[in-house]
Amino acid sequence: MKRPEPIQVVKQRRDGALAALVGGVPYARFLGISFDRRGDELTGVLRFDEKLIGNPALPALHGGVTAAFLEVTAIVTLSWAMLWDDLEAGRLAAEGLTPETLPRLPKTIDFSVDYLRSGLPRDAYARARVNRSGRRYASIHVEGWQDNRDRLFAQATGHFLMPRREE
Repeated sequence: MKRPEPIQVVKQRRDGALAALVGGVPYARFLGISFDRRGDELTGVLRFDEKLIGNPALPALHGGVTAAFLEVTAIVTLSWAMLWDDLEAGRLAAEGLTPETLPRLPKTIDFSVDYLRSGLPRDAYARARVNRSGRRYASIHVEGWQDNRDRLFAQATGHFLMPRREE
């Protein structure tokens, strides 16, 4: 019977794959979006920066930044779900993953954002839930909050064209 891998090796492989995935989205780096991983669940984190303010009179996060944060969270969550099985089965080595060697990202078909309240000048968080994901199409819902998970400041629904998987 094969012994399970040490947890440090598993964690390093998962973290390396996630870092390569997020590193492949230059706009995420520009905005300062990172991801907190707990098992296969991801939470997007948008660290506050003055450049993200759209209305200095309030001050409030720019609506485009909010939409981009939710969309990036959706795309990374979908991509992570695609990579997860291969990563866990050992068919994908995190060391060989770079933004150039990662599978292609899902393409946005449409993305609708509901702005529920002003985004305050502080860190924001988002989590996406995949409603449906098939070979060609995926539907996803994303929720964004700041201080209280129950008080969303924005939510979105999106549909994505999934990249072809190599057999």
